[in-house]
Amino acid sequence: MAVRDLRTLPKAHLHLHFTGSMRPSTLLELADKYGVHLPAALSGGEPPKLRATDERGWFRFQRLYDIARSCLREPEDIRRLVREAAEEDVRDGSHWLEIQVDPTSYAPRLGGLIPALEIILDAVESAERDTGLGMRVVVAANRMKHPLDARTLARLAVRFRDRGIVGFGLSNDERRGFARDFDRAFAIARAGGLLAAPHGGELTGPFSVRDCLDDLQATRIGHGVRAAEEPELLARLAERSITCEVCPASNVALGVYDKPGDVPLRTLWDAGVPMALGADDPLLFGSRLAAQYTIARETHGFTDEQLAELARQSVRGASMPQERRERTLAAVDDWLA
Repeated sequence: MAVRDLRTLPKAHLHLHFTGSMRPSTLLELADKYGVHLPAALSGGEPPKLRATDERGWFRFQRLYDIARSCLREPEDIRRLVREAAEEDVRDGSHWLEIQVDPTSYAPRLGGLIPALEIILDAVESAERDTGLGMRVVVAANRMKHPLDARTLARLAVRFRDRGIVGFGLSNDERRGFARDFDRAFAIARAGGLLAAPHGGELTGPFSVRDCLDDLQATRIGHGVRAAEEPELLARLAERSITCEVCPASNVALGVYDKPGDVPLRTLWDAGVPMALGADDPLLFGSRLAAQYTIARETHGFTDEQLAELARQSVRGASMPQERRERTLAAVDDWLA
């Protein structure tokens, strides 16, 4: 029997960072446009060798990310990045993308925090219209910054909720600070109708997932894979249907696991924890959405029926309008038929 094409499997993409979604070719063009010198790790045509399990490795990862972000300077650069991210997702079978962004990172070059966010949201609206991909935004605070900054972002995210913002996140090195430091920001976001989707359980252990649940009342967890080390926590995630945004290629690239087979996809699956496979930062990790499903198939032995259920879990975890959700779930059934 012919192998079903995973790029045509309808799915939702819930873990994609803004700058990290950039095409390598676009980065080269923008760097040339603005005279930005790119290190060999970003200009060599291959994903950089990264290992972020120690502070030096994480600093190098962040430095490369910051250099790439410095090449996004004008509204047209933002529009290009978002449109191309949407095109790549459509090519990989995505019907829905929730792209994650900290607008404070772009504010200095785009006229301030509110103008930056408006430019991003305008770009998302245009890309959705041009590609047919459903697109929404998760505004993410940086846990390396002061919690008051996070509260400002949460209020702004709620204010622009009717422009396509659906969630509030917390990113960067989870070894710094405590989730509870950001509880007020998440309370503001939840009260304003946004889902809580902080990072946890990637660079640190199961306790960071528990902190996201207990202190931030998370409804989704960015990564969450380290929950596999604690059966009681897995049972809790499954019972509450907390979707973990699992990024297999990213986990290996950053040294969380040594090889794709070590990523605990099967452990989470067997425990009944919903998953939404994601690409995280394709610019730095070298693979996009469909490749994550390929890892599940080729490395972890997921059958097509199980891959279809993974796709359904991503759709159920998304902030989709109900009619679109039902339509996408039906398309998954058609893929399997």
